[in-house]
Amino acid sequence: MYYFLLTLLILDALLLMVVVLLQAGKGGGLAAMGAAGAGGDTLFGTRQAATLLTKATWWTGGLFLALCLLLSMMSTRSTTPRSILREGLQGAVPAAPAPAPAIPGTRPQAPAEGGATAPAPQGSAPATPAPAQPQP
Repeated sequence: MYYFLLTLLILDALLLMVVVLLQAGKGGGLAAMGAAGAGGDTLFGTRQAATLLTKATWWTGGLFLALCLLLSMMSTRSTTPRSILREGLQGAVPAAPAPAPAIPGTRPQAPAEGGATAPAPQGSAPATPAPAQPQP
């Protein structure tokens, strides 16, 4: 729907350019307004009969503005505010569990098959030797 309306807006803009450029000038513009002998011209010029090009200009201009408003509302409503923190968590892989703290006199747990940790065998030697105690 959005691209259809965007295509209509582009076609309407092209038609509006053609219609405006085909119209004849109404007078001298701003330069003629300051002249003392302006005659029947007032601030906005004299009222002239509405031609087909004038009506086409009004219709294409109104359609252009309506399509711009509609497309701007459609483009802002399609995006909803999201948290940056949640975006970072969606693709994250769950972290491996933290290793158990080392207790003196036990070996660290070795990972078993399937990712689970197996307890160290009882009565085994410590992972690090105990420091030697000085003799008195």
